[in-house]
Amino acid sequence: MCARSPTKAATAITSIKSLYPQANITVLEMDHLSLASVVSAAKLFLSKETALHGLVNNAGIMATPFEMTHDGHEAQWQTNYLAHWVFTAHLLPLLLSTSKTLPPGSVRVVNLSSFGHHSAPKGGINFADTSLRTGSGMARYGQSKLANILHIKTLNKLYGPGSSNAGAGDGEIWTSAVHPGLVQSNLGEHAELPLLVRMIIAPYRAVGGMMDGDKGAWTSVFCAASPEMKREHSGAYFQRIADPHGWQSAMAKDMELAARLEEWTRAEMEKGGWLN
Repeated sequence: MCARSPTKAATAITSIKSLYPQANITVLEMDHLSLASVVSAAKLFLSKETALHGLVNNAGIMATPFEMTHDGHEAQWQTNYLAHWVFTAHLLPLLLSTSKTLPPGSVRVVNLSSFGHHSAPKGGINFADTSLRTGSGMARYGQSKLANILHIKTLNKLYGPGSSNAGAGDGEIWTSAVHPGLVQSNLGEHAELPLLVRMIIAPYRAVGGMMDGDKGAWTSVFCAASPEMKREHSGAYFQRIADPHGWQSAMAKDMELAARLEEWTRAEMEKGGWLN
């Protein structure tokens, strides 16, 4: 389990072990606001483990006030997308090697996205200014969540069922992007939400319509581990609960945009030295 705060991680582990006393959980400390921390965590994991069957990229912040990280990226863009991309890139060789000797579907990558990807700016990704300095917090959030979906579709194209990589016997990875639904969490603790969004959420909250954290994780767990997930749904955008036909924006289906984003991201991360 990855965590930025060792204290919060210890609390989470205590809670899990109260339900499952035999659970074997270790903490990998990592701060998405520091790409050096992300790379260090990935390398530490690789130094200790010889197999990896599932990766769930679910760290995130939502509609927070504009902030630039020390790495030179807008905080939501880095936390929600870039850090996950870099972490996954470092772990890909291990994911692929693990999958080579196992049945298809044994190794999976899940990105937690959101219905909020619909709030991405015109064109989906503003490559001229990924920080969206003049945009809203929700536009920046939407762009990062759209990027999560496009990342998953790129991974599926490269390594999923039917890919040349899988066909050559070099490993097959099933991927999925997940909108968990409205979940009671601290995600929006510092969010600057538009009035319309707050008006939509308020009634759900008032009548207890928001899911608790346990139920909110069901779709992610399904995509990461369920034997009922189907081969043809690799690369899909899932919505609650375990529905592979989530409502995506046109930009989320744009594979040319996905390819451009992959090229941009790799170039940026190589320039920063984060792939070394």
